[in-house]
Amino acid sequence: MSDQIKFIVDNLNKEPFRKNYNLITFDSLEPMQLLQVLNDVLAEIDPKQVVDIREEMPEQTAKRMLSLLGILKYKPPGNATDMSTFRQGLVIGSKPVIYPVLHWLLQRTNELKKRAYLARFLIKLEVPSEFLQDETVADTNKQYEELMEAFKTLHKECEQLKTSGFSTAEIRRDISAMEEEKDQLIKRVERLKKRVETVQNHQRMLKIARQLRVEKEREEFLAQQKQEQKNQLFHAVQRLQRVQNQLKSMRHAAADAKPESLMKRLEEEIKFNSYMVTEKFPKELESKKKELHFLQKVVSEPAMGQSDLLELESKINEVNAQINQLIEKKMMRNEPIEGKLSLYRQQASIISRKKEAKAEELQEAKEKLANLEREVSVKTNQTREFDGTEVLKGDE
Repeated sequence: MSDQIKFIVDNLNKEPFRKNYNLITFDSLEPMQLLQVLNDVLAEIDPKQVVDIREEMPEQTAKRMLSLLGILKYKPPGNATDMSTFRQGLVIGSKPVIYPVLHWLLQRTNELKKRAYLARFLIKLEVPSEFLQDETVADTNKQYEELMEAFKTLHKECEQLKTSGFSTAEIRRDISAMEEEKDQLIKRVERLKKRVETVQNHQRMLKIARQLRVEKEREEFLAQQKQEQKNQLFHAVQRLQRVQNQLKSMRHAAADAKPESLMKRLEEEIKFNSYMVTEKFPKELESKKKELHFLQKVVSEPAMGQSDLLELESKINEVNAQINQLIEKKMMRNEPIEGKLSLYRQQASIISRKKEAKAEELQEAKEKLANLEREVSVKTNQTREFDGTEVLKGDE
């Protein structure tokens, strides 16, 4: 306890508190004064807590402090019965309750400041479901959730920029270079203005040049609109072809509507889809997640210099040497059981790779068949446009 009080007194005497306590004066504080000291520390973490507790009811003080301590994730020692004791001790300013809280807060003030700041924006306000039936309330709640997600993204980017290694000196140099370039451009514009003023009808020519620029911008805008409409038309044609192919396959299935063939085809599709869902796609998803985690880890790391790269390279070489030693030891043991297991693993790996290859070939064949059917549909439509009749197919 004495070490705890000494730590509290030392930190309260520093910036920004500057209390000028010693062990005796701090230990002799009245309960109301001790509560005010705790409130001052909480106000340093969250400025909204700046309150003179003499002007506040004890229940309100305890409720406000407990709410903030809950946000800061402070866990009082003990069980549920001790929790009621903790609340009572907080109301009356008990030293055995206040001292551990002060010690915990002063140990991690900067971290708790960040947590309190984020809590102002990230603690979600729960709206009762009966109120969400109103369209206005639902739209407002949706905007609120979108703004919360945007805040998370911006805060993460801000933290990454803080740790990315950008120096203020480089930014100042870039700003000064851009200002010099701006001055040079202003001088160049002034010289060009003087040269233009000597030309006859320069006002009319400037007006025509402005009109030309406006028309060029309009031309670019119309070209962009044209491209967007082409893309929309292309997607619409693709959707139409997919629907036509589905209709054709359904008609074909209806023509060959024997129960045995339908069941067999459905079983094959179920087996293929089950394999894709339970084996192939989860593996691909897991590999993508690992790759994304690795890339996020690389992005979050600060900028590395040549010395850091050399150090990493030396560590990689050491790990590779250790791996080679372990492989040699394993080969020297040459355990027969392990050899059999490795043989079975190898065979299982070969079968799994063959299965994946066949699934990919089947998928490619399906895509190729769909492309060929689309080409046939396009050719058929073109032929209809030329002579108005439909070309007979091979089986017709």
